[in-house]
Amino acid sequence: MWTVLHRGKEIQTEEGTTLLELSRKVQGEYAHEILLASVDGKLSELFKPVKNGSRVEFYTAADKPGFQTYRRSMILLFMRAIYTAAGRHVLDKVLVDFAISKGVYVDVRGKLAVDGAFVEKVEAKMREMVEERIPLEKRSVSTDEAMELFSKYKMYDKEKLLHYRRVSKVNLYNIKEFEDYYYGYMVPDTGFLKYFKLYPFDGGIVLQMPIQSEPERVPEFEPGEKVYLCQRESSRWGEALGVDTVGDLNDRIVEGTIGELILVQEALQEQRIGEIAAAIAADRKKKFVMIAGPSSSGKTTFSHRLSIQLRTLGLTPHPIAVDNYFVNREDTPRDENGEYNYECLEAIDIEKFNQDMTDLLDGKTVAMPTFNFKKGKREYKGNTLTLGPEDILVIEGIHGLNDRLSYSLAPEYKYKIYISALTQLNVDEHNRIPSTDGRLIRRMVRDARTRGTSARDTIAMWPSVRRGEEENIFPYQESADVVFNSALIYELAVLKPYAEPLLFGIPREAPEYMEAKRLLKFFDYFLTVVGDEIPKNSLLREFIGGSCFHV
Repeated sequence: MWTVLHRGKEIQTEEGTTLLELSRKVQGEYAHEILLASVDGKLSELFKPVKNGSRVEFYTAADKPGFQTYRRSMILLFMRAIYTAAGRHVLDKVLVDFAISKGVYVDVRGKLAVDGAFVEKVEAKMREMVEERIPLEKRSVSTDEAMELFSKYKMYDKEKLLHYRRVSKVNLYNIKEFEDYYYGYMVPDTGFLKYFKLYPFDGGIVLQMPIQSEPERVPEFEPGEKVYLCQRESSRWGEALGVDTVGDLNDRIVEGTIGELILVQEALQEQRIGEIAAAIAADRKKKFVMIAGPSSSGKTTFSHRLSIQLRTLGLTPHPIAVDNYFVNREDTPRDENGEYNYECLEAIDIEKFNQDMTDLLDGKTVAMPTFNFKKGKREYKGNTLTLGPEDILVIEGIHGLNDRLSYSLAPEYKYKIYISALTQLNVDEHNRIPSTDGRLIRRMVRDARTRGTSARDTIAMWPSVRRGEEENIFPYQESADVVFNSALIYELAVLKPYAEPLLFGIPREAPEYMEAKRLLKFFDYFLTVVGDEIPKNSLLREFIGGSCFHV
């Protein structure tokens, strides 16, 4: 008999027992179905055999590794169903484009009508395969063989991606002779993929899946029109440039045309900021520009660039950080763990903020506060402000779109902007890059540079940051007058040399090592772009340093 350590207890098992068989013995200790394992701190799929004396932990879809495994496996199931329902000869490309609602928007291209009847056919095929419990088979092939296969399958993005891989072999996954490539692990069979719903939407298909906190419930499909249109515009722009995957970006770097791509992308963002400024200036009643967005969206640099554009239109902008209206630290609410909760609206002195904004609107001179983060107190240093006819306030803070923050200000005086880094670049046609990964990497680089925060600490606090965003930012994004995408199509190639040393610095025994390893593997797909090529006013400078705005 072999001995395995699980949750501090020894379990006796037969030699040759798989992790899947072991998981069934301990399933009762988990609230949700086990999907993935870690063996001695290393992620492992359940089809692998148990090792004598190993330390085993299991993950469900309520854990990040298990949740990612579920969604990745679901994409493979979807691809198998759509290629079966349509026929490979009919399809030109199936692109998992970007996140929408709690799922993904999939662009299906070819000689077919992507209507309700077709979507029902695909979903029926998926549910049939779930009932069959078909194994997700894995095989290792040479990189050259994989490239030949994907060329044959007309999956040219994958062929191009693998051209830049240094490894000699890659893993392919198979459902009933349908083969595909994914970075990351899979569930053992299709029977694990019970929870999903398909919706026809804007000429494509939305694959709606559960969220991590509720792995057995598929939420209602609630598309945010403004964010969706912004994502679609960004995606189509990248495709029009011929850079919608990592392989395309690597081509540009190799060809030596990345500098031109950087300039075009920066010019596009500046044009969009100019359009937003023009819309604000056209309505002379607007006095409060409210800017909000999730962590590491580039809100500070965006505010500076917007202010410059407003000045060219004859307005005089005044930046105001809502953070300067924090209540004193001893009055800050605490979360369920007893820690100060700086993310909640109650951490802001809402009454004082509204009184000051109302007084400014009435033409009064107002003493403006500065929050001293070291002392945890609001201070007044003699700074005053009076609004003239051409003055406008540019207010930035995570609660900017929540009308409870600015309850005393009539809607006609406010212009709301939602800013987020909505990644438009995909790894390949079936492997998308989550926007949350892009923002995590941005924050990791910035916080190491400006605050001395380790990558380990940034990764550790990220779940808390994400919970705050879900509660305080995302529910209000559709109330914005405009959505601005701050993601840059080339940025991950620039962030790579800054982020990799930070990630390598996380020790193997740390709980954050698993996430660090995942991100390091992700960076392996990218060639590097030197940061010297980035303009001084770029949003990316907020994270890598060297900004002309001193952020």
